[in-house]
Amino acid sequence: MTGEPNPLRALTLDHLRRRTSMKWRTYPEDVLPLWVAEMDVPLAAPVVRAVAEAMELGDTGYPAGTAYAEALAHFASERWKWDGLAVARTAVVPDVMLGAVELLKLVTGPGDPVIVDPPVYPPFYQFVTHLDRRVTEAPLGPDLRLDLAGLEDVFRRCVADGGRAAYLLCNPHNPTGTVHTAEELTAVAALAERYGVRVVADEIHAPVVSPEARFVPYLSVPGAERGLSLMSASKGWNLAGLKAALAVAGPGAADDLARMPEEVGHGASHVGVLAHTAALRDGTAWLDALLTGLDDNRRLLTDLLAERLPGVVHRAGEATFLAWLDCRALGLGDDPAEVFLRRGRVAVNSGLPFGTGGAGHVRLNLATSPEVLDEAVRRMASALS
Repeated sequence: MTGEPNPLRALTLDHLRRRTSMKWRTYPEDVLPLWVAEMDVPLAAPVVRAVAEAMELGDTGYPAGTAYAEALAHFASERWKWDGLAVARTAVVPDVMLGAVELLKLVTGPGDPVIVDPPVYPPFYQFVTHLDRRVTEAPLGPDLRLDLAGLEDVFRRCVADGGRAAYLLCNPHNPTGTVHTAEELTAVAALAERYGVRVVADEIHAPVVSPEARFVPYLSVPGAERGLSLMSASKGWNLAGLKAALAVAGPGAADDLARMPEEVGHGASHVGVLAHTAALRDGTAWLDALLTGLDDNRRLLTDLLAERLPGVVHRAGEATFLAWLDCRALGLGDDPAEVFLRRGRVAVNSGLPFGTGGAGHVRLNLATSPEVLDEAVRRMASALS
């Protein structure tokens, strides 16, 4: 027990509908929004205090100092037993995806391949394409885990002409909630070194891992010294609107990170940095209560689907607050999300933008109250009649 109440049970729908963010303004009020990665929670008290103090002081200038990196290093040591996060090998970036763009600029050039593991977070495709890099897929296996043999084959092909390539690793994986093991990540590092592929790990969901599972930072495994990582308190504490993230380099990538232009760090919000620092430093009890609530919701979703939508295949993930649902047996076509929205008034993410393996699937956001989750599955089931 954490002593903190479950934040997923704290807010009513009436309260949530007063919010003006994307989740609550994209669809009409009769739609239950369980799509974009915003959580239906109040903010952790330490975050509220940090932001309120900044407002009182007028502390709304430009970010400075290393407090964010120091807080992350302490969190990593306490949470993941990883003492290898060196503050000197970090840099503030605006957010994880813009940070990924900047890191990919450092280790690849225009037209170079960037490897992804679909089904995977759709902005991987969008940002990489806009960067003038070439997305190359290495799909997950049928068990929704990394297909190491397939990954090696893609690595080999991508560097066959002697050019550069990067691997944009999602750890933990979005949308499946898969937590990659130390053995899997060690194998990835070995393959990356063998073929000269640079790994950039999106680890934004690292704090959102079930108490029953173990998150392994990519840079903590043997052979990952030339890797780069992106971390943030954004997903763990619902801080997407307070922009800030950290790029972290392994010992062999320090010189690469040092080449990042100074102005990249100016894109982060100073108030965001203060909020993320407070979350990592003082918000762990709140996070633990959230993780317990998410575990409860994973079990509830499993039971609700078995009762009302038994045709849906759901492998409950160990991380993130997202559920990946295989709806192909329902006969709703490649885009069941469109049917659930039109007939059931529930907004979930279509699986199609997640790449190969996404057709016939939807992604559902679990970070809501049990009552909303119950009502959402009821509506989704009614869409079949």
